[in-house]
Amino acid sequence: MVARILRPRGNKGEVAAELLTDFPERLTQLTEVFLRASSGAAAPEPRLTPLKACWLSQNHKGQAVFHFAGCHSISEAEKFRGLEVLLPIEKRMTLSAGHYFVDDLMGCQVFENPAEPSIVSSSPCSLASAPSLLGVVKEVQIAGEGAAGTALLVVDTSAGELLIPLAEDICTSINTAARRIDVVLPDGLRDLNEKT
Repeated sequence: MVARILRPRGNKGEVAAELLTDFPERLTQLTEVFLRASSGAAAPEPRLTPLKACWLSQNHKGQAVFHFAGCHSISEAEKFRGLEVLLPIEKRMTLSAGHYFVDDLMGCQVFENPAEPSIVSSSPCSLASAPSLLGVVKEVQIAGEGAAGTALLVVDTSAGELLIPLAEDICTSINTAARRIDVVLPDGLRDLNEKT
């Protein structure tokens, strides 16, 4: 996902969109994108949509303006509200090590590892040191414009939602091909989640 459509903009069918990519300039060169309803279990398949124009907003940092072919009015633009803008995988940028696409993190299983290996164990395969399944990543919350912070993994667990910072010292191993994230949760993290 490279953007999320916020609302109509202007009276000629354009829409304002929140940018969710580190490479927004490439969007201005596109002639088509895929659109889909917000991610979820019942989200329909993305549909290919021709793009008349796209430009980065001069007035609102972190936003772009999309003008889809055949969209000429505010009421037609309203139909795009809330849709996600996607690119085919083959058009993705190559990321450096330690950087991940949000879509690749979604659906990953999250396993908790003990903070310190058990001193007492009956065998090298002791259950005391085995990772336990916490849940599945259902969303990634990214720090907002002008707000410093670490992205948060929203993990759906049997006890409810758990917010886990996407930080190297917490997310010790991320293997998107295996759909697995290993974490070591700091003391008190679960308590923080219960208070929110």
